[in-house]
Amino acid sequence: MSLAHGELQLEAAGNFANLRAAAAGSGSYAAHSDDSGLTFPFLDSDVYKWLEAVGWELGTAHDNDLATAADRAIQLVAAAQRDDGYLNSYFQVAAPDRQFEDLEWGHELYTIGHLVQAAIAWKRAVDDERLLDIARRAVERIRAEMGPGRRELIDGHPQIEMALVELYRLSGAKEHLDLAATLIERRGRGLLRTDRFGAAYWQDHAPVRSAPEPVGHAVRQLYLDCGAVDLAVETADRELLGAVVTRWEAMVESRTYLTGGLGARQRDEAFGDGFELPPDAAYAETCAAIASVMLAWRLLLATGEPRFADLIERTSLNGLLSGLGLDGRGFFYANPLQVRSGADPSASGPTSTRRRAWYPCACCPPNLMRFLATFPDLVATQADDGIAVHQLVTGSIVAEAPFGPVRLETRTDYPWDGAIEIRVVDAPAAEWTLAVRIPAWCQEGTVTVDGRTEPIIPGAGEVTLTRAWSAGDSVDIRLGMPVRYTAADPRIDAVRGAVAVERGPLVYAVEEADVPEGATLDSIEIDPSEPPALADPDPALPGMTLVDLPARIRSQADDHGWPYGDAAHRASRDSAAPAMVRAVPYFAWGNRGAGGMRVWLPRTR
Repeated sequence: MSLAHGELQLEAAGNFANLRAAAAGSGSYAAHSDDSGLTFPFLDSDVYKWLEAVGWELGTAHDNDLATAADRAIQLVAAAQRDDGYLNSYFQVAAPDRQFEDLEWGHELYTIGHLVQAAIAWKRAVDDERLLDIARRAVERIRAEMGPGRRELIDGHPQIEMALVELYRLSGAKEHLDLAATLIERRGRGLLRTDRFGAAYWQDHAPVRSAPEPVGHAVRQLYLDCGAVDLAVETADRELLGAVVTRWEAMVESRTYLTGGLGARQRDEAFGDGFELPPDAAYAETCAAIASVMLAWRLLLATGEPRFADLIERTSLNGLLSGLGLDGRGFFYANPLQVRSGADPSASGPTSTRRRAWYPCACCPPNLMRFLATFPDLVATQADDGIAVHQLVTGSIVAEAPFGPVRLETRTDYPWDGAIEIRVVDAPAAEWTLAVRIPAWCQEGTVTVDGRTEPIIPGAGEVTLTRAWSAGDSVDIRLGMPVRYTAADPRIDAVRGAVAVERGPLVYAVEEADVPEGATLDSIEIDPSEPPALADPDPALPGMTLVDLPARIRSQADDHGWPYGDAAHRASRDSAAPAMVRAVPYFAWGNRGAGGMRVWLPRTR
């Protein structure tokens, strides 16, 4: 559904028309500007992200309509590429004399990075090398311009670095790895203009090996660190990997929203300072959440530590999935944790609080498409001695492991229910280890194997079971999933003293549609000493577990007058009326019409 929608939107927005103009050598560049008045030079990348998603999807199940649409797009990309390998419709059509002259904002390498990733998807998923041939020529043009020993240039938006490492893994051509290393090691040497946001905006303020915390544009930082991890793994560079882990820890500890969202500042799409996490002004771009998952996945592969899979779960099910509407055709660019009652429903641009079919800067919708197409890759991994299950989903896990072929079947209604069954369908006679992540939020539960039940140890990270497995063996896991109140860290000024509601891996939110008649979102107060309860289902949110919260509603009289009043008087007011307020999974907000929303709720006094 989303992929077919994507093709229509790419046509309507002019992305395909731009490539046609480049192929013809004449025409105008189509780019619907946002409220900043900018013309975006990177719109080809949305085509490549869509193609990547289609490639992975066709590798799972063939679809004639999608395959035909993708064929047209691939032929168009091939026609647009110049004889020397250069490919970027904006610079070919609108600025032919400025190629590689505005790397701060031109996104030329960033765009080719997405082309490379699309090409790799098509080769690996369906053994189609058409895009790969195009990508190799484009990379060679870049290497000739700014490779080792050439012009010392870097792109303002990191992305190509991880694509180059992946191209090296596919081709074995060391020049791709060397180019990735060159671009990573050049960063932090002041090669980019300071411009209006400063060198930290594009991580050119300090070397990748020594920068202690994430700064600047959130997506750029995370994409850069993805490339650094890939390079570190391929070159066994512990120093480089350690630098990324240090930044990741700083990010999680002080710059990550409860939903897993990243980016506190709208002006420059940036992280902000530690604990600068305002809920209403949060940018929390969908692309930043996707980039966070991409980085955590690489760190999980590099270290095997379950904490990285925990963040993948939190981010995927909350701050990332919120970017996609239940109909598969409505999107959020920004994902705030609070929208005030009466917010202007006509507001447009990236921070619109209403889902939109597409955006002038449409990086998020096709990025969501490729994330969903590749999510199965995040479920499990294999090692020399076993299989590790990282994400709790229903499906099949098939592995050609060093100790023999393994096939597992998983069944669960997670995240709505904490029961997970893993059944062995095929297994070698040899002894091997099955490891299953136990989410960090889980404080109680059991694991049953062969009729023997053991309690889950909170904080253990995973349960590991080593034995000679046979077909028919099963592991039954029961995770306790009570509704819980989460207190805000007092260092986050904007939500000090407030609480949020969580159940299992899901963060919940209260929407204006569920506020009692005559009340507003701002008048709700929660008493954490009163237990919440599971609510009746809502046909508009099918299959979802909802929560009823005991609350108190302040009367309008309490809120009358100038906002700065006598503190003692306000603290002693007792006219709040009891009520029940419904909370819905945060990812599902904004699907039932206009209205406010908030995750963090004030406590009763």
